[in-house]
Amino acid sequence: MKRSIVLIVIVLVLAGAAVYQNKGKHNEALAASGDMLPKPGYTAPTLELPNLTDQVTAIGGKREKLLMVNFWASWCWPCEMEAPDMQALSEKYGDKLELYGINATSLDKERQAREFVTEQKLKFPILMDRDGKATDLYKVNTFPTTLLIDSNGIVRERIGGVISKSKWEAIIDKWIDVQEEQHTGT
Repeated sequence: MKRSIVLIVIVLVLAGAAVYQNKGKHNEALAASGDMLPKPGYTAPTLELPNLTDQVTAIGGKREKLLMVNFWASWCWPCEMEAPDMQALSEKYGDKLELYGINATSLDKERQAREFVTEQKLKFPILMDRDGKATDLYKVNTFPTTLLIDSNGIVRERIGGVISKSKWEAIIDKWIDVQEEQHTGT
């Protein structure tokens, strides 16, 4: 009995020491598990989806710019409200931000999605989630849902619903500044 208690105490002391040693390492990204949302601080899932001309585009992983991934559907009126702001953000930050719209095609009609893109005059790349795997992988259950992913492939922001263009600008500016500081080492 005494041996069991001593072993339990040793295990608890070692576990406490491990927690203490790793307490300050908040910059290291945690890998997203299947049960968790891809959320700030976690690695964004990587995937490949076809665009409107069926060319495959890779999402996630390391890249040179910030990545904004916007999940939407043509029947979603908040998505319609947000579309002009997404286009404006793409135009404003095109040299420092990649923006991809992912249509939840498995929950939408592709013809209507294509009409939406034309009506909204969207110029940024639109990807088609025909089998719903991207929506499932990113655990999207609200439209629109937008993620901002840094150049290391780490989710920095996850927004469900619509926020103003000025709020997006503040968020994007913040993460552009963070990335520039990381690259210059200041």
